[in-house]
Amino acid sequence: MFACSEDNDDNQQANNPNLVIKLKFDPNQERLNNIGEPATIPSGNAAQSPNVNRMSANYIELAPGAFTALGDGEVIFSGDETTAGGNNAINFQNAQFAGDNETFLTIPLSDVTAGTYEWVRVSLAYQEGEIDFLLNGTDYTGTLGSFVGYNTYITSFDLNGETIDVNGNKLQGFWAFEAEGFVTQGQAPEGATTVPNPLFDSSPIPQGSCVVTGEFENGFTITGNETQDIVITLSFSINNSFEWTEVNADGKYEPSAGEQVVDMGLRGLIPMVSN
Repeated sequence: MFACSEDNDDNQQANNPNLVIKLKFDPNQERLNNIGEPATIPSGNAAQSPNVNRMSANYIELAPGAFTALGDGEVIFSGDETTAGGNNAINFQNAQFAGDNETFLTIPLSDVTAGTYEWVRVSLAYQEGEIDFLLNGTDYTGTLGSFVGYNTYITSFDLNGETIDVNGNKLQGFWAFEAEGFVTQGQAPEGATTVPNPLFDSSPIPQGSCVVTGEFENGFTITGNETQDIVITLSFSINNSFEWTEVNADGKYEPSAGEQVVDMGLRGLIPMVSN
C-alpha cells in the first residue's frame, strides 16, 4: 500500500510540476547603477556589503523582450496592497519573506503562460540584515530594516526583538536600525535608492518604485509539457549596497558622527534556471 502511495505521489508530481522562485544574496556579484552599468562608490561616500537575512518582494513579472512594458509581461506574483494608510501601499503585515537560498514562491507551472522570456522584473519591498558600525572607537554590529518599496503601510514590525510602531504609510527609503537594544529610524533622500534597470531606454520604470530588472542568460522557456519542477534563483547583488555619506573618512559607518544613510538599494539581479 505504501508503494502505491509513493507511485501516486510521483505521478501527481509529474503531472503537476511547479515553478519555484528562490532568493540569493551575493556580495561578489557586480555592482550596478540605475541603468544597469557598473558603478563605483561616489567621492565623499562609503559603503559596505550587508549580511542580508531576509527579503520581501511585492511583484514578480516575466518579460518576453526588451520592449515589453512594465505590466505587459507574465505577472506571476502580486503581493497584498492596501489604502488603510491613505494612498495605495504595500501591506507589510501580509508580506511574504525568504532568506538566502530559501524559497520565496511556489506556483503550478500550468498557471504560467507557455513561451520564452528574456527578462525578469522584481519589485522589492523590504530587506533586513546586519551591518557594521563604529561608536566611540569600538566596532559593533546592528540590524537594519530597509523599506525599499514604492510605498509601504506599516502598523508595526519587529527588528531583532524590538517592536517599532509606525501605523501609517512610509515612502521608499524608510529604514530602522537596532543595536544593543537601541533603536533609531530615518528616511533616505527621495530618489536616492538605486534600482538597476538595464532596460532603462526601452522599458522604463516609474520613479520611486523598486522594480529591479535582470536578464536570463539564455532565455527561459516554458513549453507547457514540463514534467518536473523548474527553479529560478533570483540572485541579487549586495555588493556595497549599503551606502552612507562620510564625515570621518575611514570607510566605517559612524552614525554618531552624523554620517547619513543615502542608499540601500540592491545592485543588480541575475536570474538562474535549474531543475
